[in-house]
Amino acid sequence: MVVIAGRPNVGKSSLVNRIVGSRIAVVEEEQGVTRDRKVLDAEWSGVPFAVMDTGGWLAAGDTLEAKVSAQAERALAEADVILMVVDVTTGVTEEDLAAAKVIRRAGPPVRLVVNKVDDANREDAMWEFVSLGLGDPFPVSALHGRGAGDLLDEVVGLFPATTTGGAPERQEGPEGRDRPEAPDGLEHGADGQSSATVARVAIIGRPNVGKSTLFNRLLGEERSIVHDMPGTTRDTVDTVVETPDGPVCFIDTAGLRRPSKTDHGTEQHATLRALRALERADVAVLVIDATLGASHQDQRLAERIGVSGCPAIVVLNKWDLVAVDDRDEVLAGVGDRLAFLGAAPVLKMSARSGKGVHRVLPALRTVVEAYHQRVPTGALNRTIQDLQGRQPAPRAKIRYVVQGAIDPPTFTLFTNGRLPQTYLRYIERGLREAFDLGPTPLKLRVRVGGK
Repeated sequence: MVVIAGRPNVGKSSLVNRIVGSRIAVVEEEQGVTRDRKVLDAEWSGVPFAVMDTGGWLAAGDTLEAKVSAQAERALAEADVILMVVDVTTGVTEEDLAAAKVIRRAGPPVRLVVNKVDDANREDAMWEFVSLGLGDPFPVSALHGRGAGDLLDEVVGLFPATTTGGAPERQEGPEGRDRPEAPDGLEHGADGQSSATVARVAIIGRPNVGKSTLFNRLLGEERSIVHDMPGTTRDTVDTVVETPDGPVCFIDTAGLRRPSKTDHGTEQHATLRALRALERADVAVLVIDATLGASHQDQRLAERIGVSGCPAIVVLNKWDLVAVDDRDEVLAGVGDRLAFLGAAPVLKMSARSGKGVHRVLPALRTVVEAYHQRVPTGALNRTIQDLQGRQPAPRAKIRYVVQGAIDPPTFTLFTNGRLPQTYLRYIERGLREAFDLGPTPLKLRVRVGGK
């Protein structure tokens, strides 16, 4: 684990993107863009490793800045190698001195990275940073790639010999302690795993509905920063956890607002990354503030889930704050506005207290099984014949049906005539009930006369 640390706005995320080889971390000119810890896979000279981007560390600040700094300090405790990044154009600052003091106490090997050394004319200025007490500096330009290769050669040389055959397993958490216990038997896996067997669960919703709180509750630790200010989360945060049903990758995303209210720059990047996470997800968890009920924007988000083709779970968060007399009205509003999500389960919970969160894993298990389900051809055709016997199609007949794909289940109907949409909905409902396909979306394709 290589942790990139330092004060805000010195180019840490730019260096992460340079090491990974693509623009994954959000980069903007403004200070404090990165807030949560983000772990990514990297490789150099055939050696794989993980690199962690962190928010800028500040000795003092408001509540949000203090939480960002606390996340950065947690990252130092998980590091095998630390890269402290400073800015050659500003020289040594009080924040650099304070950050260096914290980093020196962390324990792992530290390398001082002087960023924005775009040419040889700036190399003389980098020696000022020797005063930080972290050894000789490595001049780099994260933007242009200058010096990045030499830095990575040094970093890889600090790894244990066992890393050559793959990253060593980390059995313990920070400072040798066991990692925090997660609820319902979840155990932490390595962040950023990329495997076809890992179900990807995107947690989406409007700003300030409790997505990060739910994310942290599912993981059993404060992995995403939680704050009352809307828009606290600015990037997607992926974490793989082990569950009794196998590994699950939970993805915390930024709050999605109407395009007319989305500013250019950081907020726009955050929105695009949240939508991209939804497109890659196997299951979408739509979090709604129960105290406000389902809004028009929640309805638009549910439409996006429908377009993505993945099954959905609706979470009514802050349910404990809803007056008993108002609960039926809230549920009726959800059923009315989100009717096109079909049989999506609606879970009532409080992410802050943890009440009701235990229902998430069983619901995920049900929708994932249905999403991957393959129906035997014989049973499928017998069901279709029964459905036609009860309600024949007008001026057409389904001769044969096959399941052509899963994720979601996709069925091709061979007919001798066109089928109206109302009849296709009847067939879809019959298949869903016959094979217990639950809330997963279904695709029906009709081939008329072999076309």
